[in-house]
Amino acid sequence: MAETIFSKIIRGEIPAKIVHDDELCLAFHDVSPQAPVHVLVIPKKPIESLEHASDEDVAVLGHLQIVAQRVARSLGISESGYRVVMNCGRDGGQSVHHIHYHVLGGRPLAWPPG
Repeated sequence: MAETIFSKIIRGEIPAKIVHDDELCLAFHDVSPQAPVHVLVIPKKPIESLEHASDEDVAVLGHLQIVAQRVARSLGISESGYRVVMNCGRDGGQSVHHIHYHVLGGRPLAWPPG
């Protein structure tokens, strides 16, 4: 997998406004927010996209979902509601090739999103 901006954030080479950090993942505010709350939750293990995940990634992917929930609670958007999005591939809107969840909230979110 090619080096990404997320790899540099994980290593601390690029600063980020971190809201969660543990042995498996990192969560930080998006630099180009699409909602009042927009946090990215990424695994520290480099996985290019959902298409590149394997059975050995089940635990880390489940952990990312629980962390997304914790982030929403800690930032005060869990009661009003929030959206968790993962883009996959070019047509899916993935711009950084390191799997990540977007946690969005703080305002009503329309549907369909695209």
